[in-house]
Amino acid sequence: MRNLISALDLERSEYEELFELADRYIEQLSKKKRLDKLNGKIIALAFFEPSTRTALSFASATLRLGGKVIGFSSEDAISIAKGESLADTIRMLDSYADCIVIRHRYDGSARFASEISGKPIVNAGDGKHEHPTQAILDLYTVRKIFGYVDNLVFGVLGDLRYARVVNSLLRALTRFKPRRVYLISPPQLRARREILDGLNYPYVEISDPRDALSSLDVLYVTRVQRERFPDDLEYRRVRQSYRVDPELVSMMSRDSIVLHPLPRVDEVDREVDKYPQARYFEQASYGVPVRMAVLSRVLGVA
Repeated sequence: MRNLISALDLERSEYEELFELADRYIEQLSKKKRLDKLNGKIIALAFFEPSTRTALSFASATLRLGGKVIGFSSEDAISIAKGESLADTIRMLDSYADCIVIRHRYDGSARFASEISGKPIVNAGDGKHEHPTQAILDLYTVRKIFGYVDNLVFGVLGDLRYARVVNSLLRALTRFKPRRVYLISPPQLRARREILDGLNYPYVEISDPRDALSSLDVLYVTRVQRERFPDDLEYRRVRQSYRVDPELVSMMSRDSIVLHPLPRVDEVDREVDKYPQARYFEQASYGVPVRMAVLSRVLGVA
């Protein structure tokens, strides 16, 4: 694995290798073992969009592996604000670092960067296209909790049209064998045809989560992202389409789980945090070992 641009870049065996490597890193970190896989390596975090969890977990992953971090967290802080092209910025980072982790507001920016850079590129989110390391993290969480990913029933709720995390998750699931996936959204936010046409497992598009909750093993909730909408009026029409509250969670099996890539706004009631199904903070905690595994693999030091 040289670059990681899409969830489809990985075969099932590669997902499983990443899961196992993340398991080993968790064990080693728990024993306070000194890790130096990235000793002498520099990771550039090129975050043209704001980020908290993704940027900090990549930074933490690098440091825990003995590497060093350079980078930025907005266009205002770099020469892009002066008119420099994305291509020139990538060329500059290519000469400064051993790997570039990029987040950008435009679809296809990560693949464009991979065509310019001689160093590995990891996509940390490009527009409404994909966010593959989040999908690895999501499925790793499912595997940690259930012990497997196959034969589970998933429900993906919220913005399925513009959410890049959804695109990556649905594509990553093609490497496994879910029993069924419910795609739950208002008609305006249904998954794009280009995504649906590539799915190889049974899925059902519905608008009311109550039609599926009792049969779900995993409910994956996404926020409606204002920054992805081309029309603010369209955003305001759908922004409060769903709210996962204790009433909805009570309709789920006690053994089922609720995941969310975070940050949340008001699509998951804070009261849900108290329920055993709420596993989104545990999910977020796996961001560091999973991204340690990704960096190790793209740099060939695993």
